[in-house]
Amino acid sequence: MYVPPLPGGAGGRGEAAACEQPRVYQVWRGSNEFFLQGRFIFGPDVRSVFLTMFLIVAPVVTFCVFVARHLMYQFPDHWGISVMVVAVVLTIYDLILLLLTSGRDPGIIPRNSHPPEPEATDGNSDIGGQTPQQFRLPRTKEVVVNGISVRVKYCDTCMLYRPPRCSHCSICNNCVERFDHHCPWVGQCIGLRNYRFFYMFVFSTTLICLYVFAFSWVYVIKIRDAEHLTIWKALLKTPASIVLIIYCFLCVWFVGGLSVFHFYLMSTNQTTYENFRYRYDRRANPYNRGILNNFLEIFCSAIPPSKNNFRARVTVEQGLQQSHVQSRGFMSPNMGKPAGDLEMGRKPVAWDEPRTAADIRDLEAGLGGMLDEKEGRIAHASPDLSRDGFQGELMEGRAGMHSRDSSWAHRTETSESVDSVAQQMATAQANGGGHVATIATR
Repeated sequence: MYVPPLPGGAGGRGEAAACEQPRVYQVWRGSNEFFLQGRFIFGPDVRSVFLTMFLIVAPVVTFCVFVARHLMYQFPDHWGISVMVVAVVLTIYDLILLLLTSGRDPGIIPRNSHPPEPEATDGNSDIGGQTPQQFRLPRTKEVVVNGISVRVKYCDTCMLYRPPRCSHCSICNNCVERFDHHCPWVGQCIGLRNYRFFYMFVFSTTLICLYVFAFSWVYVIKIRDAEHLTIWKALLKTPASIVLIIYCFLCVWFVGGLSVFHFYLMSTNQTTYENFRYRYDRRANPYNRGILNNFLEIFCSAIPPSKNNFRARVTVEQGLQQSHVQSRGFMSPNMGKPAGDLEMGRKPVAWDEPRTAADIRDLEAGLGGMLDEKEGRIAHASPDLSRDGFQGELMEGRAGMHSRDSSWAHRTETSESVDSVAQQMATAQANGGGHVATIATR
């Protein structure tokens, strides 16, 4: 993690420190890959883009060399040249749409440097006439969209409440606005800022398949008529046409079916994620504005600017926020209960086995709040008891939980040790500090 340098002195040292600040893309906490110093952002599976390019360019080159080259002289007034020109233009257009889809910000929402302010309280404790409160962030919130109540979820990774139609991609590790899906063929999430180009790419690929398929048959028919052969013998005269016909026939079912499916989604203003999860055919769709307005929203509305400036310099304040460990007494919505995040594609796990480092941070923050509340009383009972000693034991448990080579028994033993410490803290509170010395000796 980036740690900001100490503030420099006046003059040259301050300017040198400013120049040493890294750019946002260099300290980006998502799983994305950046090219040309942050000008292009791809997903972690960017290599699949080259495979997709090969699957498009290879059949078109084969078509131009073995089919379109011979058709150039089969039409009057040199119209045969247009067969090759159209194939090349369609391919270039398709590759540009592929790069526009995979190489741009799909609508990533910047992460918060700290959790939002809690709106509810959970539990009270009477200590010294005071009633400190322990905060718990609600797991979901209700917002109204076009008169219909929509539930939004809290994202533990990004520390924010996701806007409507937003979801967290487990592959890119980002919250994406109007999240549709993560496409492995373009190596990028499909969201608010690249869905238009994604559909145009899929549709233009369908057109290329139909174009090559059709003119491959035209060339076979030209051979049959010129040499007075059967259709099967004419096919044997041009093996390249056979390969192209079979290849395009198989591909058109995939990209053509995808084009039809997304045409339906656009007409009803749904995303792939919403279609498979919420099933708006059984409930009201708050985003449906009518077929015409839905298409105008996709193709004619202005694309919102990116909320991330990947080439900007990281300020000292941002670096301090990233390196600062939160110790406030708040609790995550997922703390202390099993939870399965369907957006992240994970199965529910028990509290004994934290899912990510965020859960450990939640535990540390919650216990840290308890220590803040009882700091004066513990110090009075035993001056030798320090908070650093307690956190050192907690960090040992944290290291055990994150060891990849540890067994299930080891993880369970570590979590039980943390639970026992918390239980003894509660006992110390109930008995008025009588057993505080016992905790210190641990």
